Amino acid sequence: MEKILTPKADRLPIGWLKLAIFGGALLLLTLLGANSGATDTGFGWFALLPTLVVLGLALLTHRTLEPLLAGTLVGFVMVAPGHALQNFVASSLEVMQGPIMGWLILVCGLLGSLTALLQFSGSTLAFSDALGRYIKRRSHALMASWLLGIAIFIDDYLNALTVSTAMRKLSDQLRISREMLAYVVDSTSAPVCLIIPFSTWVIYLAGLLEANGLAAEGTGFNYYLGLLPYLIYPWVALLLVPAVAYGLVPTFGAMKQAENRAAAGDGNHQSEADNDTRQPPRLINFVLPVLTLLLATWYFDIDALMGVGCALVVSLVLYRVQGLASLPRLFDEILHGVGTMLLPLGIVFAAFVLQAVNEQLGLAPYLIDTITPYMNARWLPALSFLVLAALTFATGSFWGVYAIAFPIMIPLAQALNADMALTLGALISAGAFGSHACFFGDSTVISAKGCGITPMQHALTQLPYTLIAAAITTVLLWLLA
Repeated sequence: MEKILTPKADRLPIGWLKLAIFGGALLLLTLLGANSGATDTGFGWFALLPTLVVLGLALLTHRTLEPLLAGTLVGFVMVAPGHALQNFVASSLEVMQGPIMGWLILVCGLLGSLTALLQFSGSTLAFSDALGRYIKRRSHALMASWLLGIAIFIDDYLNALTVSTAMRKLSDQLRISREMLAYVVDSTSAPVCLIIPFSTWVIYLAGLLEANGLAAEGTGFNYYLGLLPYLIYPWVALLLVPAVAYGLVPTFGAMKQAENRAAAGDGNHQSEADNDTRQPPRLINFVLPVLTLLLATWYFDIDALMGVGCALVVSLVLYRVQGLASLPRLFDEILHGVGTMLLPLGIVFAAFVLQAVNEQLGLAPYLIDTITPYMNARWLPALSFLVLAALTFATGSFWGVYAIAFPIMIPLAQALNADMALTLGALISAGAFGSHACFFGDSTVISAKGCGITPMQHALTQLPYTLIAAAITTVLLWLLA
């Protein structure tokens, strides 16, 4: 199984003195923020403080979980200084008891188990060897990853883990960095789920369109189909990948360094043996479980939990019939796979708690209310995209921001007589950008895990490309308005 390399606690990229100074300044700002919350006007710009703490500490330490927890605690101190720990525990329990987190634990844990079984059987090596007979160039391997990501459009989690598992070994053989593979995987995650309208994202957005009066009950899906040409960011992010694969867009900064390391044979990743059985790898041991995963998910109304459960059952029966291992040995791999997902699940959990405290601070309404007076029909789509993209990137909340922004921005677009389709396209594009770029967003975390790198490695290397796509999106939204 892949081992994610994280910075050691005793080798932080900054010195302890600088960290202490940062902590002192943070404590002062937190106390000021807590005092500001006691006024009738709310927290104001201090509502940004927890998110800024998360971003600052993540950049300083190159870690993810600890900055999220620190930012969350800062937020609870601001809300109620005397009950910060109690509120943190209560919010954590509320998140854990919610249906979303329970679903995520089951889906991600079982996907980790399925990945462990695929690697244990050696089927990922068989799949890489089969592709390797036809794919000899790095550009072709990147394009194959891109096309596979488009094909798995049902759910962004399934997309990220399936594509990374399938293409990782071939990418290593062709000396493609894991960071580049993660960028391609992530670029075909949420963007593809929004463009191909048969996914969990589209189901949710169709419901929002109906709830906000833009579509009659039962017609939200048809209304969404009319918005597809206006989903600028998903289209740009998706089409940017071939340009990067063929060198039309060069590598930058951290991505260039990662590619240079991979080209020199120093990818700095570790893996255990791909085949722990005594039998030769078989392609059917990869293809049949993955097809079961996709088809069962589709059959059970886009339910990824049912899909991965069926795939695990098929894998167990298939491998046991072939005599690859005993059932106890296979279940050991299943448990080991669940264990590999603990860090990604911890990051997603902490991000949910951060979202909860940001809601108490009123971060999203504050930013939207601050920028609304400067809106006009021409600038509404572009400014909506920029503000909400920054908000989703900073908070890791995509569907939550949709739920907050739709009831505010739709009446505003109607009052300004702005292009409604273009405005909605900008709102949806902002969520796609956040899912793509946020370093503690679930898609980023899962993509990084699937490729065997840390979320910060993935986020920092792909950031220039997400910013290029965001800049192109902003310009196009302004021109089309």
